[in-house]
Amino acid sequence: MSQSTPAYDERLGVPLRWWVQGFMFTASLWLAVLAALPEVAAWAVTAVTGALVTAAFLAYGSVRITVADGVLRAGRARIEVRHLGTATALDADDTRRTAGQEADARAYLLLRPYLKRSVRVEITDPADPAPYWLLSTRHPERLAGTLAALNEAPTAG
Repeated sequence: MSQSTPAYDERLGVPLRWWVQGFMFTASLWLAVLAALPEVAAWAVTAVTGALVTAAFLAYGSVRITVADGVLRAGRARIEVRHLGTATALDADDTRRTAGQEADARAYLLLRPYLKRSVRVEITDPADPAPYWLLSTRHPERLAGTLAALNEAPTAG
């Protein structure tokens, strides 16, 4: 883990509406199972389902985008900032186009369906097969600005 404060850090947690829908699904399941099974079995099935829904939402929403110590981390991927080109904040339409009809199959994508905006980061490392990273984010201008500022900063040594 990094010792310094990250220049950018965002957790891509699932939105509140997903939690509400998960709760409503679990409650509906309880009602349906209660009509077919004894009460104890219905509660057991509901508890297991609720735990699975919770675990799935926590796992899916635990992904982070972090910029610290000259490294961009997006999910499990990481790349040094010195290998990054232009970072462009994209609105919902540009994100949909870049992830769809204009997509490059070699690109690294970290997309979440509940986040409509993103940042497209060019990769300048000739050894890296990915031409760009496309990262869903709640704060595309801030992430793009952070990466641009790090690229413009003078390097030591």
